[in-house]
Amino acid sequence: MDARKPGMWWGTTVEAPDPGALARFYVALLDWHLGHEEPGTAVVAASPQGPFLVFQQADGYRPPVWPPQEGRQRPMMHLDFQVADLDAAVAEAVALGAVLAEHQPQEHVRVLFDPAGHPFCLCHDPS
Repeated sequence: MDARKPGMWWGTTVEAPDPGALARFYVALLDWHLGHEEPGTAVVAASPQGPFLVFQQADGYRPPVWPPQEGRQRPMMHLDFQVADLDAAVAEAVALGAVLAEHQPQEHVRVLFDPAGHPFCLCHDPS
C-alpha cells in the first residue's frame, strides 16, 4: 500500500464490551504492554513497532459461540498462541480470567474464551 509510510502502525481490531479490561487481560496473558487507552479504545503492543491488538467498544456486543451453531454468532476470527507447556499455559490463562471451552477438537491445541467470550487457541509445540 503506497499510502503507508515507515513507522505507521497496523493491527487487528477486536470488538469488546469493555475494551480496557480486555486489553489488560491480553497484556497479562502475553506479557505485552498497554500502548494506549482512551474511552472506547485500548491498544496492546508486542513492541513499539507492533504487532498491535486494538480493542474497540461495541455496544450490544454478543460473544461468538464455539463450536459454531446455526443461527448464532459464529467466531469470525481467533488468535493462536504457540506454547511450550500446554497444561501450564492453560492454567495461567484460566487464572487470568479465560475459560476453557468444552469442545476441544485437537489433542495439541486448547480452545479457550477470553473474558469477553472471544475464542483463542493455545497451540503446543514441544520444540
